[in-house]
Amino acid sequence: MTTLETPRLILRRWREEDVAPMTAVNADPEVMRWIRDGGVRDEQQTRGGIQAWESEWESQGFGLFAVEIRSTGELAGFTGLSVPHFLPEVLPAVEVGWRLGRSHWGQGLATEAARAAVRFGFEERGLERIVSIAQVGNDASERIMTKLGMRPARETVSPAHGRRVRVYELSSDQYVTTTR
Repeated sequence: MTTLETPRLILRRWREEDVAPMTAVNADPEVMRWIRDGGVRDEQQTRGGIQAWESEWESQGFGLFAVEIRSTGELAGFTGLSVPHFLPEVLPAVEVGWRLGRSHWGQGLATEAARAAVRFGFEERGLERIVSIAQVGNDASERIMTKLGMRPARETVSPAHGRRVRVYELSSDQYVTTTR
């Protein structure tokens, strides 16, 4: 079981007790505004998502981590690595992504968590390139991508929902240069 720790967070695999708090995150329209078509997700959809994320761990050796606040044990959301099948034109690729509940916004937690996931991808899994994808207008996510050292690579339309997206990327060589 892969677990990562940062000063404020524990990134770990999913547990049954994570379903309810993750469902609450997914049910918030403001959180989901920039996710796919902007629709919220219910408990069944959340449970299915967690099962898919866990399956990706088994098949790929990486996946989305549950993000837990160290000081309270509260589930904040997720971060981690996944294959962005929803945007075939960037494949083969591995994407770093995140989704935190609104009460955890504006504290640098998404950047802290994503930075740990990027480090894991390059240093533990030997990835050559990591991308991140945000809908045009999602300035908060683009700021995180920039803080991670990523650079814009392209703008396109997601065939899954017809919204414009920007793809950022970071190569392993760029990562080594920025972490020295």
